[in-house]
Amino acid sequence: MIKYIALYKKPANPEGFDEKYFETHLPIVASVPGLVRAEVAKVQQVFLAGFLGDTEPHLIAEMYFESPESMRAAVQTPEWASSGANLAEIGGMELVAMFSAEVVQP
Repeated sequence: MIKYIALYKKPANPEGFDEKYFETHLPIVASVPGLVRAEVAKVQQVFLAGFLGDTEPHLIAEMYFESPESMRAAVQTPEWASSGANLAEIGGMELVAMFSAEVVQP
């Protein structure tokens, strides 16, 4: 299993951003082929900022796929492109760091 992670810093207007994010962006993300599940968490408290510096995290979105291959296929779809266009439209591109990570089972 692999997940695509989006870490958002706190926007100038958190309530306005959240409204757009949850009402427009997440439904598009949910339509991406191959997506097994998606989770979004609001950061409540930062215990050790470390590499974040002065950045205050706001949201963490995790999108799970069965394999790296299925994730690579998903990011080539029109639905994925539409989610990126929507994120840019709602002002999220300047707030986000994105990366993928393999889920490791001990």
